[in-house]
Amino acid sequence: MSKKDDFKNRIVFSTNPGFKQEEENNGQKTISANQQTLYVALERLKGGKVATIVSNFVGSENDLDALGKQLKNKCGSGGTVKDGIILIQGEHREKVIALLTTLGYKTKRKGG
Repeated sequence: MSKKDDFKNRIVFSTNPGFKQEEENNGQKTISANQQTLYVALERLKGGKVATIVSNFVGSENDLDALGKQLKNKCGSGGTVKDGIILIQGEHREKVIALLTTLGYKTKRKGG
């Protein structure tokens, strides 16, 4: 949603004396770790570099960021978290699967 759309949908004034503006909750409620199945895959990026991709996380952006930070720290590598996907630089599929399993997540390999 762009900033322009945000201004269009915002209520500025109401004549209803009992009106209460609803709080927007953009974040999802995070499902417990043992109920989630995360997919771990390797992907080739520009320049022939390899990245480990973790997808299918259901929950809030803050929880996804925290999980991404923890995985990057344990792998000793950089990466990013965006669009519901954790991207870790390098080939760390086995290590990520082991770490996610110890955290209680179910994992599946995706790809070769």
